[in-house]
Amino acid sequence: MTRGSYFTQPVSWQDAQETLSRIRYQVFVNEQNVPPELELDEHDAGCDHLLAYDEHGNAIGTARLMPDGHIGRMAVLAEFRGKGVGSKLLTDIIVLARDKGIKVLTLHAQSQAVGFYEKHQFHIVGDEFLEAGIAHVKMQRHL
Repeated sequence: MTRGSYFTQPVSWQDAQETLSRIRYQVFVNEQNVPPELELDEHDAGCDHLLAYDEHGNAIGTARLMPDGHIGRMAVLAEFRGKGVGSKLLTDIIVLARDKGIKVLTLHAQSQAVGFYEKHQFHIVGDEFLEAGIAHVKMQRHL
């Protein structure tokens, strides 16, 4: 799964927990002030995860897919944002979901990122709400 100089790889929580956690902690806890106890949850072990890598093999982004089709923990390190890494992660997690037979994807998009998800055919399906102190909206896409 390659796009430009970035590629993604499916990983298990058991094998990649340290790397997944490091990226997510940097983005959610350090940058967005999400309480650390909210960032890690009981769902990680049962989810499919993707890591995005740069051309040197450095992990630079994450995404996870829950068994019910909920996408979450989309995180890209600051210096790689706006370069297609998030789109690569989202596109590849959609392919993974389709391969698993999932028919409907949902996610909680930070309100400032709605346009990004709309470019990937997600649609708002609810009112704005706060999650970890950040404004979000529920979005959905049928596969």
